[in-house]
Amino acid sequence: MIELYYWPTPNGHKIALFLEEAGVAYEIKTVNIGKGEQFAPAFLAISPNNRMPAIVDRAPADDGAPVSVFESGAILLYLADKTKRFIPADLRGRVMAMQWLFWQVGGLGPMAGQNHHFNRYAPEKIPYAIERYVRETARLYRVLDQRLDGRDFICGEEYTIADMASYPWIVSHESQEQDLADFPNVKRWFEAIKARPATERVYALGDKINAPGQAMSEEAKHFLFGHGRKR
Repeated sequence: MIELYYWPTPNGHKIALFLEEAGVAYEIKTVNIGKGEQFAPAFLAISPNNRMPAIVDRAPADDGAPVSVFESGAILLYLADKTKRFIPADLRGRVMAMQWLFWQVGGLGPMAGQNHHFNRYAPEKIPYAIERYVRETARLYRVLDQRLDGRDFICGEEYTIADMASYPWIVSHESQEQDLADFPNVKRWFEAIKARPATERVYALGDKINAPGQAMSEEAKHFLFGHGRKR
């Protein structure tokens, strides 16, 4: 049994996608980041960076004590190695998957996240920041579009953790000021993943936990963009 500490954000969705695709038994432990639950001592013992997702594996491969893992990229690698699923077994294929996983966690996610922040949540509109992150997001979409030219998925014919990591950050392409018509390979790939039954289940679950379209409260903004303590 995997305990998944989760809130329906792009990084949270990554891990749910893996668990649903792999058919791994898991239990969701919600971490409402808009109410500051990521700062609870019990959660910090698992995820000291006060970010979700995180997991606790109650049945690790070495039959020892439970293993906790934080950081979405590390979790995906851990689960791929545990299940021997969604990562190539050969050396070169594994390296390729890891490169594109790290590309997402070091590039696509952070840049799209800053795009979201300055476009949607910053208390004042800063044209330089908005243009900077919209343009960088577009550059990363072009990199992905080129990679997908002639390939079904990022690493070739097989769906891998590289795809699971990247897809949730493309879901909000409209709010990132990106038109998928400009990136035909990304659009084809995006629609194929969106139609997967596991993807449909994950996003339906996320909508049930936190209905989309709700305005962000001032309390939530403080916990997400402040210092984690009420003023």
